[in-house]
Amino acid sequence: MRLIFASIGAYGHLIPLLPLAVAARGAGHEVTFATDKRFHPMLHDAGLTPVAAGSTVREAIATVRAEVPAGQPFDASPRAFGDVLARRMVADLAPVLEEQRPDLMIYEVLTPGAGMAATLAGIPAICHSIGRLTGGPMWNAMSAAWLATAAELGIEAPTRDADFLGNRYLDVCPPSFQLPGFATSAERILMRPGTWRQSADLPAMVRERDRGRPLVYLTLGTAFGTPELLRQSIAGLSKLPVDLLVAAAGPTGGKGALGDLPPNVVVESWVPQGDLLPHVDLVVSHGGGSTVLEVLANGLPHLMLPQGADQFSNARAVADIGAGRQVMPGEFSAELVFSQAEALLADEQARACADKLASEIAGMPSPEETVGRLVEAVA
Repeated sequence: MRLIFASIGAYGHLIPLLPLAVAARGAGHEVTFATDKRFHPMLHDAGLTPVAAGSTVREAIATVRAEVPAGQPFDASPRAFGDVLARRMVADLAPVLEEQRPDLMIYEVLTPGAGMAATLAGIPAICHSIGRLTGGPMWNAMSAAWLATAAELGIEAPTRDADFLGNRYLDVCPPSFQLPGFATSAERILMRPGTWRQSADLPAMVRERDRGRPLVYLTLGTAFGTPELLRQSIAGLSKLPVDLLVAAAGPTGGKGALGDLPPNVVVESWVPQGDLLPHVDLVVSHGGGSTVLEVLANGLPHLMLPQGADQFSNARAVADIGAGRQVMPGEFSAELVFSQAEALLADEQARACADKLASEIAGMPSPEETVGRLVEAVA
């Protein structure tokens, strides 16, 4: 079978699709992956065939911001995701689909432009999730923008779950953690969230550290990790008797923007997260959808510092099940990060709650098992 995967250009959106894409290739299927060309080296390393399509989230948001008068408050996400990114993906994929005529399109949940392109080309499609569904005003605004874009393209989409476009939903979220009301939907295919291991060298701090000290991992993703946010987080966490590894991706300015670091802190621009998490005792993050599931899959307590997008809903959900805590922007301080992290490191109940979710995730169908179901879905 000939399969094409598609994602907007963002690590947190693209990486969750790689386990299934690699499993499909391993099962003998022909696999192409459409995304922004800056992510093609990663696809080559995974043994996949990349094709250029779409753009990055940052570019789309910059496009929207350029249309708004300076100083005027606005939320760029609905139009960036619902219009700019979607239309770009439709335009870029049209000639690719015409040439390749794949048997199935598998598109990331915030890349419905790829699903629209598949609909226009008469190609079956499946929507691949990257985390827990969130709902809420921002999601509703993006859905309205997707519906408007689809309508202008002559595509009739259901008003509920507009990003699915009426397609099957490949759900990587364990049912007990999924948004209430959706957990019993029959229109989905359950799959265990795959861990993307890059066989990359872990930092020397991880390989050579004193195993008697806890290892704390701090990441704020590739969009929200500002220098000030990281500096304050490091200031709090570094006072704990731990080793602290910081992934300073995103708009941080790199290690140089963080100033002098305490001796128990190591900063890296990129960390192979899938390889790292089995060595970690506590994760401190922004609470992005794919990161939350990966942390739960490893049975780890999680301190979340949500900043935007789906992060507030994710952080609240993790706190509600007892597997972590959250520090909201209005209360954020180095001192509060310290005290909450200290409490979580000693909280056996939080680890037990995370372990319970890890067991549920481990029992979900693997990407390798799911490939066969996808073939059946379009047979």
